[in-house]
Amino acid sequence: MTDGYPERQTSPGPAGPGPDRARLLLGGGLAVALLAVIGASGGWIIAGGDPGPADRPVAAATTAPAPTEATPATDAPRTTPPVTRTTARTTPAGGLTVPALVGVDFEDARRQLHERKLGWRLVFGAGAGRNVERTSPEPGTPVRRGVTVTLWVAGPAPAVAVPDLVGDDCAAAADDLVEAGLYPRYRTGRRGTVTAQDPAARAPARWNDPVALVCGDPPSTTPDGPPPTP
Repeated sequence: MTDGYPERQTSPGPAGPGPDRARLLLGGGLAVALLAVIGASGGWIIAGGDPGPADRPVAAATTAPAPTEATPATDAPRTTPPVTRTTARTTPAGGLTVPALVGVDFEDARRQLHERKLGWRLVFGAGAGRNVERTSPEPGTPVRRGVTVTLWVAGPAPAVAVPDLVGDDCAAAADDLVEAGLYPRYRTGRRGTVTAQDPAARAPARWNDPVALVCGDPPSTTPDGPPPTP
């Protein structure tokens, strides 16, 4: 039995999809295919298929530098070390220093100073003994030649006899007095021959006592006036 549509028939068994449902499925498939084509085309355009105008501005991505803390300014390294005050003594050329004379016999101490071309001054005390108690400058002090070193001696000045100097050269006589512990005083100059001395030869004296010298040409033994007529 038909219902007016010859293409529509029934058949035993489970009902299959009719013509309308088939057309719906076919139309849906076409729609899906069309959307796929449009999506692919859009993806190609987005991916760069259409480069667009040549003068289109391009935005360049830049990364801002990370903020850094300001480094405080520091002073330039010094090329010259700071001056430091010191009390260290400067040794003069040659390394000359005051020798260690404390406890030494004053005559030996005087000899050591003389060998170093240093002067000396003896100051005798009221105690006992001939040893040096202290010096000025102190031992080890850098000094230059000719500097006078004062020696403090424990005991009093020893006794000494005045040497005989009359007839000697004035300079040689002065050296002899110093060697004996005495000091020359000049009344008429330092040149010539010693014609007189005070105290006299072999007079008692003590170390550091002065001796006055009269130096000059020896007196002439020739009488004044013309020689006698024979």
